[in-house]
Amino acid sequence: MGKTVLGVFKSRDKAEEACKEIRERGFRDSEINLVAKGDGGKGDTGRGMVNQGATTGATIGGAAGLLASAGALAIPGIGPIVAAGPIAATLSGAATGGVAGGLIDWGIPEERGKYYEGKLKEGNVLAVIKTGDDKASQAEDILKKNGAFDVESHETE
Repeated sequence: MGKTVLGVFKSRDKAEEACKEIRERGFRDSEINLVAKGDGGKGDTGRGMVNQGATTGATIGGAAGLLASAGALAIPGIGPIVAAGPIAATLSGAATGGVAGGLIDWGIPEERGKYYEGKLKEGNVLAVIKTGDDKASQAEDILKKNGAFDVESHETE
């Protein structure tokens, strides 16, 4: 069993800081995911995000420019998004169900997934940390400390 921890950031910079700290605290790259509108939520074309999942083999790294490049996806109802981490493969497979449909696969109830999808549409950045039960509260604390709002955890298999 594990947990999926979600948090919403108003700025890409704050999301970057949170992911950097999460990684420094011993979380694996495969546990760290970010999703934003195709403009990175702030006029960026996605250059500010890192593909750190199995789809690209790249990893988060470096103190600056933590979110350096991202995979772009077209999601109906939202438009282009950029996704960094293993969630990119999940979302590309669930494109017809949108972000909410992809989050269901990660243990997020459909209603909450739709809520987070709405936050993306508004231009926010979504951090998704999929980890073990033992590290979920630490991930929550780091997200909140770095400015995330609407932070919550859900059980996964």
